[in-house]
Amino acid sequence: MSTAIDDAIAFDPWAYEFHEDPYPLYERLREEAPLYRNDELGFWALSRHEDVIEGFRDFERLSSSHGVSLDPAASGPNAHRTMSFLALDPPMHGRMRGLVSKGFTPRRVAEQEPHIRDLARRYVERMRDTPDDLDFISDFAGRMPMDVISELMGVPESDREELRRLSDLLVHREEGIRDVPPEGAAAALDLVVYYSDMLAQRRARPTDDLTSALLAVEIDGDRLTDEEIIGVLFLLVVAGNETTTKLLANAWYWAWRFPDQRAKPFADPARIPQWIEETLRFDTSSQMLARTATVDIPAHGGTIPAGDRVLLLVGSANRDPRAFTAPDVYDLDRPEPLPQLASFGFGRHYCMGASLARLEARVALEELLSAFSDYDIDPDGLERVHSVNVRGFSKVPTSVTLRSGGNR
Repeated sequence: MSTAIDDAIAFDPWAYEFHEDPYPLYERLREEAPLYRNDELGFWALSRHEDVIEGFRDFERLSSSHGVSLDPAASGPNAHRTMSFLALDPPMHGRMRGLVSKGFTPRRVAEQEPHIRDLARRYVERMRDTPDDLDFISDFAGRMPMDVISELMGVPESDREELRRLSDLLVHREEGIRDVPPEGAAAALDLVVYYSDMLAQRRARPTDDLTSALLAVEIDGDRLTDEEIIGVLFLLVVAGNETTTKLLANAWYWAWRFPDQRAKPFADPARIPQWIEETLRFDTSSQMLARTATVDIPAHGGTIPAGDRVLLLVGSANRDPRAFTAPDVYDLDRPEPLPQLASFGFGRHYCMGASLARLEARVALEELLSAFSDYDIDPDGLERVHSVNVRGFSKVPTSVTLRSGGNR
């Protein structure tokens, strides 16, 4: 068990080398340092499936009040301003989540499917025009989720590209930079101004979008403040857009890497949900979430002191051989039932947008498979996003093979 920086296991969540392939390091952490301490960067890390799942459950000893990331942009006592109820503990978490759920209802999510399909088809049709010269991110995966979130929120189409640019600036970090860069701070301020204006517009002229619904929700006279609504909108545009974009690209990439697995959903689109779930397990978008210890916590022969930051390594938990058979194999035919995935959190902090993310991914992949019989990726042009929490690509050069007779 490692309780200090170990030269043999140097874990830096900001390191570009780690972003390229975190899984060998996760394996070492699980086996050699299930309770890991980095004194220089000031955090502990839990890497085994059982510990991560229990960490999500244990909201009393592991608090979310200082945010769910080590990134300075989303941590500290004011983390709730950009991470909303993700950065709150009971009872405030229950109050916020209850109010937001009144606007973000399962029915409202389900009603998005026709809109999501229309958006997916629009981008697929554009891809058909240049099948040999595509970037899966800029031509599809980076645009469709932002459009879905924007339609849900009521953001005009003319503003969506700029909001996507601002959200990218919030999460990206140049190599060696851990603090919020000036561009990221400016982007956060621009988003606050934009959302404040949007709230004023909806208050004057309510519509049927989520923003208007959040202004209207009330439980026993309790309403969301403008600051709280802005926090929810921040969460949607950053977490909702980023994680779904990365999920789609990760599914696209890993199916390309393993043609025998890719063949399964291409032969039978009913296998698409399995494609999504195995991607979430094998290479999830949200690799780690942070907590703060409220009391001294014994674990694996050591003690996490009260007040220290703790990383729950989601990406490691989903590759733990204690929970999954042959965890490093990408396999759409995994036996059921699977152990609990950690990809969307667990318990009280289970991601409210999980159903929307899965819906978006399913519809998007259905439309892609209906239009294209196969695809290829240029590995030399791949570029990764560099973020302390999110794993995925910023560029995926792609060529597609059109289905004969069109896509309908």
